[in-house]
Amino acid sequence: MNLRKHARRLWPALCLAAALSAQAQTPVRTADYIVAVVNAEVVTHKEVEQRAVRMAQEMRNARTTVPGDAALYQQALSSLIDERVVITHARETGVRIDETELDRNVQTIASVNQLTVEALRERLRAEGMDFARFRANLSDQLLADRVRERDVLPRIRVSEADVDAFLGEQRTQVSGEVQLNIAQIFVSVPEGANAATVAQRQALVDMTLARLRSGEPFDRLAKELSEGMERSRGGEIGLRPSSRLPDVFVDTVRNLAVGQFSPRVVRSSAGFHILKLLARQSESALNVTQTRARHILLRPSAGLSSDEAVRRMGEFRDQVAQGKRSFEQLAQQYSEDGSAARGGDLGWLSPGQLVPEFEKAMNALGVGGVSAPVLSRFGVHLIQVVDRRQVALDPRQVREQARNAVRERKFGQTYAEWIDELRSRAYIELRDPPL
Repeated sequence: MNLRKHARRLWPALCLAAALSAQAQTPVRTADYIVAVVNAEVVTHKEVEQRAVRMAQEMRNARTTVPGDAALYQQALSSLIDERVVITHARETGVRIDETELDRNVQTIASVNQLTVEALRERLRAEGMDFARFRANLSDQLLADRVRERDVLPRIRVSEADVDAFLGEQRTQVSGEVQLNIAQIFVSVPEGANAATVAQRQALVDMTLARLRSGEPFDRLAKELSEGMERSRGGEIGLRPSSRLPDVFVDTVRNLAVGQFSPRVVRSSAGFHILKLLARQSESALNVTQTRARHILLRPSAGLSSDEAVRRMGEFRDQVAQGKRSFEQLAQQYSEDGSAARGGDLGWLSPGQLVPEFEKAMNALGVGGVSAPVLSRFGVHLIQVVDRRQVALDPRQVREQARNAVRERKFGQTYAEWIDELRSRAYIELRDPPL
């Protein structure tokens, strides 16, 4: 899988590991029963309850409102019916997953969980899941992924009028936008610090400002004294639109010439900053900021819940921050993406080229920064920004970039329409609970 617009699109798939881990929270029943029949597949009450628990947890993680029990149950039931409809359609139209591909995905899941395949088998057995059932569930997930790629992408149509409208929106949004490349020397102040601690930190930053005024290089002092993540780059945050920088930073450098540093120390909620303006550029539709980024991708599956994937990504981030492993090494070993062999390198990326949640997290990072775990329809990502640059695009490239962005916007609606069509042709029988 690749994140680029013409690549595979994967929606969150069946995640039995999450359901199993949630069983302790799910009321224990003496017997299960069928609540729906979809073509030749059944959906059980227990499956719906487990899916509802997982959906509620994901909503809490995303800080969205969790509906009441009845509404949540119906959402979970609808989700499972959609999955059964897609899987049966895939089988009926000849989509197949061979044993070699299935074995490779089982090995990947075991590796991500830091297990051998045999140890994974034992873990599943301990959790009450038969290994053959696990492989069947994984095969179903891969079937669904493949048929979505085959059937949904060709349906998306982008007209020249769509492209013109998108470019008009972009021109309105970037009108007057300025991009700034700022370097900082950052001295933190712990939350709740007493007056003595604040004074000590203030003295350190005042001394640093005095050294700058005496002629010492900004980048050298940043490497020596700054506590920011960008210290190894001489404090350089990287070129960003002013709308994506703290207001206090933009206000501080507004009247500085390129190459000047702020005459006074800036105080924020995090601590003290000395800022230097490295570059100021006007944004335009023909002049874009490209980002070179790496990522690690873990796809929730029958052997890896979303929560577990997020937890593992947090561990990877800590290892990079502590210098125990490089981002490239972790990507090569664990990433479930075609970029893994390149250490997760996605190359130079233009605005609108990625799914919105990925791009938003990437744009918030400075050069060298590593994101918190990011959830998208592909799975869970960890992102590192390698570099940024300004690139002038010719009109043809601008329109192609806009076309890709419009195609991305239309994907969700096209997918929903496709599901509705499959449902309309499927046999779906809802059953009442037994008396």
